Amino acid sequence: MSLWEYANPTKFMQTTQVVLPVIAVLTALTLFTGLIWGFFFTPEDYRQGSTVKIIYLHVPSALMAINAWMMMLVASLIWLIRRHHVSALAAKAAAPIGMTMTLIALYTGAVWGQPMWGTWWEWDPRLTAFLVLFLFYLGYIALWEAIENPDAAADLTSVLCIVGSVFAVLSRYAVNFWNQGLHQGASLSLDAEENVANVFYVPLLISIAGFVLLFVTLVLMRTRTEIRVRRLKALIARERMG
Repeated sequence: MSLWEYANPTKFMQTTQVVLPVIAVLTALTLFTGLIWGFFFTPEDYRQGSTVKIIYLHVPSALMAINAWMMMLVASLIWLIRRHHVSALAAKAAAPIGMTMTLIALYTGAVWGQPMWGTWWEWDPRLTAFLVLFLFYLGYIALWEAIENPDAAADLTSVLCIVGSVFAVLSRYAVNFWNQGLHQGASLSLDAEENVANVFYVPLLISIAGFVLLFVTLVLMRTRTEIRVRRLKALIARERMG
């Protein structure tokens, strides 16, 4: 069976109708477990106090804000190369979710940073790149709405997605590119010495898994909706022509 079979809207709808409820249940279980464990059953940090617990929202949302754009990039490239409409609609569906994740990351970062840095905002390289990424999300969504022809909209938003990917990368690696700025390094790393303390580590991983599953669930739901809207518009156009 070829992966490209799922680029067929009918096949996609049939498959996701079966898969979506399972993913939704897993999403609820992992989010509930990770967040409840993290917020209520982990100790306060010796330096940051209870403020550190915002890590269970900030880190997963920041990761998904960046990875959502990367998913949109892959889907956009598939559209430009293979012209599969499901991939273009999936990219469109992911944009508002990614934008929301970016907003959550910016807000929780400000709440976390204020007692640590003494300021709600700093023009730190990673923070600035994240803000620009948020603006790209806004531009991407606005461009889809501004162009009436869906194929032309998919083409132009795909190009915008490729350009915006630079800031998605900068958001992830800005701390490595510049050795200045207030933002700390990665909370999760292949180097065990750079990870958060073990007592925070497991619930953080579960929270991240929950956010990933939440993103997948919402993208599948919104893509199904986009396919239905596209079919409805096609039926209306046929009725008018008839």
